[in-house]
Amino acid sequence: MGTEAFVELVCPDCRKHWESTPSKLPAPDQSFDCPDCGTRRRLAEFTRTSLDLEVVRDATSRGSAGGESS
Repeated sequence: MGTEAFVELVCPDCRKHWESTPSKLPAPDQSFDCPDCGTRRRLAEFTRTSLDLEVVRDATSRGSAGGESS
């Protein structure tokens, strides 16, 4: 397999910016905690761009069938 994509995340509260691979993240509608300030929100609120959100959605829909009914 090729290399896994990465997504850019930004905390809406403290503005911490970091990157992660989608396989290490929960689904976009699940809770996620900022590793810096501890703010808890839906992961979708941390994605920097709509493309980052798409990449996470695609990865989580392939990785697990739970949660979505498409």
